[in-house]
Amino acid sequence: MRTFVKICGVTSLDDALACVDAGADAIGFNFWPRSKRHVAVEIAAAIAKRLPPNLRTVGVFVDPAEADVERAFASGAIVLVQLHGDEPPELCRRFAGRYIKALRLKDAASLETMALYPCDLLLVDADTPGYGGSGQRADVTLAAEAAARRRVILAGGLTPDNVAAAIAEVKPYGVDVAGGVEREPGVKEGLKVAAFVKAAK
Repeated sequence: MRTFVKICGVTSLDDALACVDAGADAIGFNFWPRSKRHVAVEIAAAIAKRLPPNLRTVGVFVDPAEADVERAFASGAIVLVQLHGDEPPELCRRFAGRYIKALRLKDAASLETMALYPCDLLLVDADTPGYGGSGQRADVTLAAEAAARRRVILAGGLTPDNVAAAIAEVKPYGVDVAGGVEREPGVKEGLKVAAFVKAAK
């Protein structure tokens, strides 16, 4: 099975189309105001309208109000929400069938929290301060154990040079990258995007 590839932190139509051309399966828009890759919902919606329907658009939120997530869905900007903060399971369940829960892998106890989120996909990331985007790799042993239990998307410090080895070690359902394919935060490098997708698949 070919690896699912998500390019996160997209802020422009040109970058979104570069992801399409490279063969990515999904792109992420970051709606957390403190992110270096923050984009307004209205801009994301305008970009999404120009993309092919088979490309999944994902909205990254950190501890959001339910109304803000529903507004992003209603705008047409996204088809999935990625809950990247400390959201309780009861909030996540309100988006049943439409959410990815991100978990920071700190220790074996982190793996037990997966059972609290009965979603189709979990994103596993490095245990770092803040909410993603650190460029640090997730613990390989913990990530592999997570992937053995659930369909997971591996994130954290991936690049075109290391993604194939990471997939071989962890065996995730998919991979997620932001900084590893950028020229600067929020600006993708088309050649790196293409190289990343090719290496991952």
